[in-house]
Amino acid sequence: MTTFPRHTAETAPEAAKERLIASEKAYGFLPGLYQVMADAPQLLETYQRTHEAFVSTSFDNTELTVVWQSINVEHACHYCVPAHTGIAHSMGVDQGVIDALRNETPLADPKLEALRTFTLALVRGRGNVSPAEFEAFFAAGYGTQQVLEIILGLSQKILSNYTNHVAQTAVDPAFQQFAWSRKDKAA
Repeated sequence: MTTFPRHTAETAPEAAKERLIASEKAYGFLPGLYQVMADAPQLLETYQRTHEAFVSTSFDNTELTVVWQSINVEHACHYCVPAHTGIAHSMGVDQGVIDALRNETPLADPKLEALRTFTLALVRGRGNVSPAEFEAFFAAGYGTQQVLEIILGLSQKILSNYTNHVAQTAVDPAFQQFAWSRKDKAA
């Protein structure tokens, strides 16, 4: 197995140092994902800028969580599901929403369920969605802007989920209480 370096601000390439220092100051610890991404400073920068862009979209905290966690769970990201569980708690997202997303069960709110369903359709179809899928999403109260914003969120999650898969990034101690693995759907 290939081992990916985990950098600190002291060991990182020069172009990543400031971002790692700022991240550690902001979070009180240096997330393992950032430690890995720092080996390719442009990846770290792109991820962080994409995150900033996605959180400034029209989605509220619960909707952001629905998009992030739907993708994280679909990609079976051992690192991002626990991390975004902790983030969802800090954002005040309802526990029922958090649990449904982690357990791949329908959301009680029909609009949020439409968001989850459409997000999964985009992921599974690699951007190819049917007219019926568009119609159901739009009928729930979303529009073309939100379709494009989901694509932005998906781009962020591809960067993190794929990095965590190849690097086998360990879950940060702050999120270990939210450890997750996909349950067998046949059970």
